[in-house]
Amino acid sequence: MIEIDKTAGVTTLTLNRPQQRNALNADIVTGLAQAIPEAEADGTCRCLVIRGAGGNFCAGRDLGKPPERGLDQALAADEVWTGVNRSLHLMNKPTVAVVEGYAVAGGFTLAMSCDFVLAEAGAQFGALEMRRGFPAAINTPVLSQLVGPRLALEFLLFGDLIPARRLYEAGLINRLAEDGPELARIADEFVGGLVALDPDAVRMTKEAHRASRNMPLANALDMGKWGNALIAASGRMAEAMRGFAESRDGGGEGSGE
Repeated sequence: MIEIDKTAGVTTLTLNRPQQRNALNADIVTGLAQAIPEAEADGTCRCLVIRGAGGNFCAGRDLGKPPERGLDQALAADEVWTGVNRSLHLMNKPTVAVVEGYAVAGGFTLAMSCDFVLAEAGAQFGALEMRRGFPAAINTPVLSQLVGPRLALEFLLFGDLIPARRLYEAGLINRLAEDGPELARIADEFVGGLVALDPDAVRMTKEAHRASRNMPLANALDMGKWGNALIAASGRMAEAMRGFAESRDGGGEGSGE
């Protein structure tokens, strides 16, 4: 099941099957598929956090129940899981995975689909699907957009457990904590910083960031030009300039482009 907590602008989704290391069954996948769009639509939500109960993030697909055999049934079941990761990718509010213990197979995919990953040093990641002879089909496009092709293919093909520190050094983890209490402190600070940001500016940045990854730099710069023009036309630029002028005596610095 999914536990949902809404506090101070943060919606936290906790995967709560600790005895199964929060393995993905139909209830959890359906719960994520419903809760993520709801957080996006919630005007009070400034940030979405996903974590696991009981010291683990997620051990991937629950293999206790055989998957659907017919093509139509299998596609329908996997469309829900694909939709979870698609919703995270398209979400205009920042998303954060807070990882302890295992984040493997589908759990690895879920963490990598978030905008940011915070992890304790002892956490283990990995595309373990290959150990059982099938590809990490959803994580392949996710990882391939996040890291260089050689490293992505290594992670996807070998199915090794990957220490959190290696992913941190590869740029796939934003913050690394030595233990659980430090991870909790870092998560509070990191998420608090995201909540404090202007939501319109966050949305514009996420939309531009998402689009820029799939277009030539020249076109991305044009998009940025129009973004600046819209900000100026809306009066936001003038507000920022007034705020700068008022704070100069206090040592404020310019932030316009």
